[in-house]
Amino acid sequence: MSIIETPSGRFTIPARRYDAVVIGGGVNGAGTFRDLAMRGLRVVLFEKEDFGAGTSGASSSMIHGGLRYLLSEPGVTKDSCIDAGIIRRTASHLIFRIPFLVPLLKTRKFARGLLMGMDATLFAYDMYARFKGGLPHLLFNGEEMRKVQPGLSPDVMGGVSFDEWGIEVNRLCYLLVRSGELAGGKAYNHARVEEIEFVPPRDGREGYYLVKVNYLVDRRTERLETRALINAAGPWGPLVAGLAGVGYKLRPAKGVHLVLDRRISNYAIGAQAPDGRDVFMEPWENLTLVGTTDDDYYGDLDDIPVLHDEAQYLLEGIESVFPAVRSARIISTWAGIRPTLHEYGKIEDRLTRDHLVIDHAAEGCPGLYSIAGGKLAAFRLMSEEASDKVSRFLGVPAGCRTAEVPLPGSEEQVDIVSLGLHWSVDPYVLRRMVSRHGSLVRKILVYMLRIPSGRSLICRCEPVTEAEILYSIKNEKVRTMMDLMRRTRFGTGPCGGARCAFKVASLLGRTLEWDAKRIHDAAIDFLQAVYARRRPVIRGSQARQELLNLMHV
Repeated sequence: MSIIETPSGRFTIPARRYDAVVIGGGVNGAGTFRDLAMRGLRVVLFEKEDFGAGTSGASSSMIHGGLRYLLSEPGVTKDSCIDAGIIRRTASHLIFRIPFLVPLLKTRKFARGLLMGMDATLFAYDMYARFKGGLPHLLFNGEEMRKVQPGLSPDVMGGVSFDEWGIEVNRLCYLLVRSGELAGGKAYNHARVEEIEFVPPRDGREGYYLVKVNYLVDRRTERLETRALINAAGPWGPLVAGLAGVGYKLRPAKGVHLVLDRRISNYAIGAQAPDGRDVFMEPWENLTLVGTTDDDYYGDLDDIPVLHDEAQYLLEGIESVFPAVRSARIISTWAGIRPTLHEYGKIEDRLTRDHLVIDHAAEGCPGLYSIAGGKLAAFRLMSEEASDKVSRFLGVPAGCRTAEVPLPGSEEQVDIVSLGLHWSVDPYVLRRMVSRHGSLVRKILVYMLRIPSGRSLICRCEPVTEAEILYSIKNEKVRTMMDLMRRTRFGTGPCGGARCAFKVASLLGRTLEWDAKRIHDAAIDFLQAVYARRRPVIRGSQARQELLNLMHV
């Protein structure tokens, strides 16, 4: 029980007690939650939207080593490569290799000297890349580059190749949460922390925090006690810190990505945007991503616009070396805000990608820590650093095990051929399921046996079966259609959910006991949300077709 003092007097309310509360369900928050739970602490995580729905899910979905920081911040590159290698081992089923090509145009000043410089830089990068299993780089002349990747501009005079790794970030965030729960922690999505109050030591009791949480879907609130708080809210972090009366500065940077309707290359291709910044195109799953912008952002963190100008900026950069990019259709966009450490006087893409774990004890909040900055590839390292500080504060032994214990689904390799033959499942459908669920796919195959329609394809673009949809709804903390999209990738293909949204809404609604109107509204809301991601970048016949589709749903 907790005694609460208000202007009208003192009253008692029930409160749950925890060793630590983590605020934010991106990779940093989910990783810290997992680490603390595996150390045996009573820990709970609250995410105001869904796991990975913010900055993490809007990233480039690569655990890259940070080649661009090799000269200015070699420590960031080294740490990123080492941690990327650990992620490869512990989340193996979510990882896929992305070979990179960086063409050099003969119109660039000192082009041949630049090519030799790229070659020399990558010799140094190879030493770090081996930590993450990357292959050594190669140097090509123009003819060799066009043989490796047909469609490159005839103005390409040479280039280099190197290796990076792609990852399914939304699944990564969820599986970090699941692993933490299996270790004894508790996690909630759609749960917003609204108040934080530090209660100082008194009557022989140690100080603690009183936290008010609003469970948005369930429409209820709760207060709980904790000795330690980890603010892992990314760009929202200063706002969360403000609830406790403390603060720190970030320099938020907006990054926009375009999603093309298919793979137009099996290689990622680096290029320069019109202003000289680095941009890229990468094969990702069965689609193509083009990214990314890097601009200071001072707007609404919950409503980040994507502008037509930003799309053209990215496409023009890629088009300069790979004209075929214009032949693909943009089917979606996403925008995220990097929680970059504050530095004044630098242009955005020269800001540090290092991180800090800020201790707010000096501001009168002992046990409150904020994670700021960093890169996706180094999330595990940042989580370990934050967890070590919490462990020292609570006086419990440190001992991080996240580098050794695999995530659920990555405990063993799946023989897709033999599994497909045994269960009579289409190899491509099975391969896509394994890329999301790893060895947990066997539980989905059991659903196929139990449910007569379990083998039917609900989403044909991805593809996703009815069995996978039902498994995710019942086992993966799905509360909304967007949650389900992040778990299974339904509705992310060229049709944007037009062929499957109502079927999925029906399955979700029946499981969660929704009425017919709520099922219908959920499908419409989902289609409108997907359309909103495309609206800024579509023109002409595609725009007319989109409007026609919406008129008939």
